[in-house]
Amino acid sequence: MQEIDLLILAGFDQIAIYVIASILLILLGFGLGYYFFNKNYQKAGKSASKLIEDAKKLAEENRKNSLVETKQEIFRLKQENEKELRTLKQEVEREVKERRRAVNELEQKLSQREERLDYRSANLDKREELLSKKEQALDERKIELEEQYSKVDALIEEQTQKLLQVSGLTIDEARKIILEHVEEEMSLEIAAIIKEAEEKAKTESVRKAQSLLANAIQQYAGDVIAEKTVSVVPLPNDEMKGRIIGREGRNIRTIEATTGVDIIIDDTPEAVVLSCFDPIRREIARRTLETLVADGRIQPSRIEELVNKYKKEIDTELREAGDRAVFETGIGKVHPELVKLIGRLKYRTSYGQNALAHSMEVAFLAGKLAAEIGANENLARRAGLLHDIGKAADSEMEGSHVDIGLELAQRFHEHPTVIDAIGSHHGDRESTTIISQLVAAADTMSAARPGARSESLENYIKRLTKLEEICNEFKGVEKSYALQAGREIRILVKPEEINDVEAHKLARDIRLKIENNLNYPGTIKVTVIRETRVHEVAK
Repeated sequence: MQEIDLLILAGFDQIAIYVIASILLILLGFGLGYYFFNKNYQKAGKSASKLIEDAKKLAEENRKNSLVETKQEIFRLKQENEKELRTLKQEVEREVKERRRAVNELEQKLSQREERLDYRSANLDKREELLSKKEQALDERKIELEEQYSKVDALIEEQTQKLLQVSGLTIDEARKIILEHVEEEMSLEIAAIIKEAEEKAKTESVRKAQSLLANAIQQYAGDVIAEKTVSVVPLPNDEMKGRIIGREGRNIRTIEATTGVDIIIDDTPEAVVLSCFDPIRREIARRTLETLVADGRIQPSRIEELVNKYKKEIDTELREAGDRAVFETGIGKVHPELVKLIGRLKYRTSYGQNALAHSMEVAFLAGKLAAEIGANENLARRAGLLHDIGKAADSEMEGSHVDIGLELAQRFHEHPTVIDAIGSHHGDRESTTIISQLVAAADTMSAARPGARSESLENYIKRLTKLEEICNEFKGVEKSYALQAGREIRILVKPEEINDVEAHKLARDIRLKIENNLNYPGTIKVTVIRETRVHEVAK
């Protein structure tokens, strides 16, 4: 038992020794660690101080370098600015010199223009004085002529009474003999008067043209224009005619009621005829019927559906055609309703000539003529395009296409020159602007050129032959030639029978006979040529 106790005590002693040794070792480790840590800390502090000093030195060097670079950059920018200022100053001085030179030139031109105006003013004063003197002389001459006419009337009356007493003739017979005698003796004087009157008319008058007959023919819906107011729709077979008519005629009645077109179903094989004087309604009916025939479903509801569809399509096409015409002619902004009316001219014809194509042609011709004489080309084109706008609504409004066109142009506040051109292009009223006269001339050129309107070759040749025959009937005419598709006739006369004064009288007589005996579109220019050739042969 004591041995066990001793063993236990001995074990406790060893454990105590081990614990104490461990504590000592731990304390020794801490001491060594603290020593080495303190040593390393001091080294790190020295290294950090050195790094801080090095960083300060590097920062100071960078600051000095940046300051130098900044100064250099400032100097460089200063030099560049001075250079730019010098360049700008030179440019300003050069521009000032150029402007001064331009101002001097302008002052010289103005002074020259003032001198010319003063000179013109002086000339105008002199001319006005001369005109006043001439007017005074004319008044005096007029008084003298009136006195002479009074004496001539008294002399004629006296001769008439004497002739009646001597000859025993009646007043009418005596008047006839005297007039024939006077006409024979005064033929040269009459020709001279005619020449003077024509020259005066050429310088003072404006172009006039009346086409009431043409307008009446355009609006007259007779058999003569039947080929222009009908459309033929082909059918696959004659059985389709019965389907178009429908039970108790309800299909054909629906088509006619919704489109306003008459459908003619006769013995013509595999075809029906659509008749209507409104080309747009006729086109809607044609498209509707062609679709029904191709589809095979012909019934009232389907008919109404297709009619509404093609009305919208046609309306879109009319606006597109109008927009295209406005764009191609380059006339600027146009009221949308007028654009649609311009498009309606696409389905309007006049003597076989498409109204829209004719209006565009007139616009271009009028624009070219205006450009040649220095007038407003754009305004001339606008007036040319709209001159026949009344034709787009003549089936819906009362009056001629000129009156309708005037009403439409005024309603949409068109330019006064355009309104004047519309009202005067057929001579219905006097034109007040040069552009109106250009539009009338362009309208005549477009309508009268060969091939523009329907005219058979046989009628064309007959008209030219008749024109030459009328000229050849006059005494002294050697030959006559119809030129420019019958727009001009040239007459060669015998110089030994017709003198220069009589040539003017002959031209007037031929013009009057052509107007009274020949139907023709537009105008015909009559030219009388008198030529004398003398030949000698040197031997």
